[in-house]
Amino acid sequence: MGNSLFKLTSLNLNGIRSAASKGVEAWVAKSRSDCICVQEVKAQAGDVQGRFDTLAGLTGYFHFAQKKGYSGVAVYTRHVPSDVAVGWDGGEFDTEGRYLELRFDTPSRKLSIISSYFPSGSSGPERQLAKFRFLAGFDPHLARLKSEREFILCGDINIAHRKEDLKNWRSNQKNSGFLPEERDWMTRLLSDTGLVDVYRLLKPDTTDDCYTWWSNRGAAYAKNVGWRLDYHLATPKLAALARSETIYKEEKFSDHAPLTVEYDFSL
Repeated sequence: MGNSLFKLTSLNLNGIRSAASKGVEAWVAKSRSDCICVQEVKAQAGDVQGRFDTLAGLTGYFHFAQKKGYSGVAVYTRHVPSDVAVGWDGGEFDTEGRYLELRFDTPSRKLSIISSYFPSGSSGPERQLAKFRFLAGFDPHLARLKSEREFILCGDINIAHRKEDLKNWRSNQKNSGFLPEERDWMTRLLSDTGLVDVYRLLKPDTTDDCYTWWSNRGAAYAKNVGWRLDYHLATPKLAALARSETIYKEEKFSDHAPLTVEYDFSL
C-alpha cells in the first residue's frame, strides 16, 4: 500500500519569491509531496517564467491576478493533468486569480485537485462584502462540481469554522474570519453540499495543534495565538481515503504553515 499513497499539500506562500528566499523549495524537495496547491503567489506570468515554472521537479500550473503583487494560485504536480480549468466565476473573482482546477480523469473516474484562495474581509467593509459575494457564488459552484466529479479542494479559506479553530475565539466573534455568517456558510457547505473537512475527519478535537496561520503582530507565532484557515475539503469518497495529516511548523516560509494529507489512492 505504501507506494499508492497520494501526498497532497496546501500552503499559502504569502508571495512565492518571499517563500523561496526562506527555503520553501528545499522543503518541497524533502517533503516529496505528489502535488502542492499554493495560494497568494503574488506574482505575474513574467515573474514565474524560467524561475518558478517548476518547484523541486514538480510542474506548475497557475492562475494569476490581474493586479500586480496580489493573490494568485498555483498547483505543482508530479502527474500530468488531463485538463486544467482556470477560474470559476468568469468575472469579479477570476480577475483576482483565486481558483485553479487540475483534472486527472481516466475512463473509469473523474477526479480534480483544486487550489483556491478565498477573499479576506479583514481590510474593511468593502472587502467583507466581496467575501460574502464570493461565498454566495462559490457554494453552488462546488455543489455542481460534486454532482459531476470527485475532488479535493485545498485552500486558504480565510474562515475558522469552530471555536476550536482559533486561540481567542471569544474576542474574535465580530472579526472577519470568525463572523457568524462565515461560520454558518461553512456549516452549510459541509452539511448541505456534503463535503468533508478532512483535517477534522482525522483530528476531530485538536485546538492548539490545528492552527495554520499566525498574525505577524504581537509575537502570535511564538505564543501560538493562531487560526486554522487552511483546509482540504473533499468529496466523501476521497475523504474516506485520508490516512494522515501533518501541519509543518519546524520552518517558517510564510505566515501560514503547510497542511499535508496522505490519501490512499494514486493518480
